[in-house]
Amino acid sequence: MSFDLSGKVALVAGASKGIGRGIAVELGACGATVCLTGRTLAATADNPGLLSAVDEIEAEGGHGVALACDHRDDAQVEAVFERVAAEHGALDILVNNASPDFSRMVGKRFWDIPFTELDACLAIGPRSMYVATTLAVRQMMPRHAGLVVNVSSHGAVDYILSVPYGIGKAGIDKLAHDAALELREHGIAVVSLWPGLVLTERIMAGATTDDDGTLRLAGLDLSLGESPRFSGRAVAALATDPAVLDRSGRSFAASTLAREYGFTDVDGHVPPEVRNLASFLGEENVPSFWKIVDPFPTT
Repeated sequence: MSFDLSGKVALVAGASKGIGRGIAVELGACGATVCLTGRTLAATADNPGLLSAVDEIEAEGGHGVALACDHRDDAQVEAVFERVAAEHGALDILVNNASPDFSRMVGKRFWDIPFTELDACLAIGPRSMYVATTLAVRQMMPRHAGLVVNVSSHGAVDYILSVPYGIGKAGIDKLAHDAALELREHGIAVVSLWPGLVLTERIMAGATTDDDGTLRLAGLDLSLGESPRFSGRAVAALATDPAVLDRSGRSFAASTLAREYGFTDVDGHVPPEVRNLASFLGEENVPSFWKIVDPFPTT
């Protein structure tokens, strides 16, 4: 299934790599004009950058615009939204994906984690999404339509990675829920999206291939993973759903939306929804590293 976003204007925050990049490319491939934000324009050793994302969008026949922006700086964010309005008209879709690096917290209990890590989870998370959502809906209200998608995770309700991570994700989902209540009368939907195990550049760089062709990371079979563009298809499905307001204020796994809307990942399969590796694979089959990342059953 393909989704037609011709004539739509989207802004994807945090789109230089990973999930945000995949979403931006997919929206562009569906016909939207996509404005991409991030701190990295040109490629670096660990970040392919916004400019190459624009190249990828245009290779798919879409139109992308790279906008350098640090989402910790409100003035920079305001300037981005002003430019989008001036150059492209009112915004139709906002995807809030900007995120800090969570890797330093993995395997640590909260009492051993510096307070600055919590600051990062809140600043480039609920706070930055609050600011971007506020600026976006001011553009959407005159047309009584629009979609805001907050990229979160099931860590909002289940334990995964660390306590600060979960606090940040819970705040993101709460923002979606409460903002949706106030925006319903304006015809604007706000949804929280839970990607699964996404095969980002970082994961793929660390993956190895078995003799039988199985791709693994730290012993985990990555066939349960999903491409970054899979989340983009979830956003596109929501954006073209005339009844999207019925979903407003709620959280959805990307794989759940795939089953409900009838789309697949780029390789044609629908990834499973995994809330806990031990519950999904059996505790004896979870590699040791992943028992650190995902140690507790779902609640």
